[in-house]
Amino acid sequence: MPSPIVKPRFEAFHKQAGRCYYCGSLMWLNDQEGFARKHSISISDAAKFKCTAEHLVARCDGGGNDRSNIVAACLFCNNTRHRMKNAPAPNKYKEHIQSRINKGKWHPKSLQHLVSFPA
Repeated sequence: MPSPIVKPRFEAFHKQAGRCYYCGSLMWLNDQEGFARKHSISISDAAKFKCTAEHLVARCDGGGNDRSNIVAACLFCNNTRHRMKNAPAPNKYKEHIQSRINKGKWHPKSLQHLVSFPA
């Protein structure tokens, strides 16, 4: 039986046109090797762009797995946020990432072709 997060993550991925909620990068759901090949990047770099489900309101704060509370985020952005001592609210984190992208300081230059946020 699949996890209750699978369907909302899938729906968010398609609603967001396969792009990360935070950084706007392209993501993959099921084919890491195909994604790497298609974008001429290494398998390990492709791993950073795996689609994950991000809760806008954390489960510990009462947020659920319903589609209105789930966005799709790349593994890199999701993991980076959750490794922070005091993770900022999703909208603040998104602003932070967009600022870093505009300065060319989020993803390595070799991966920036996957990001679509305007400067």
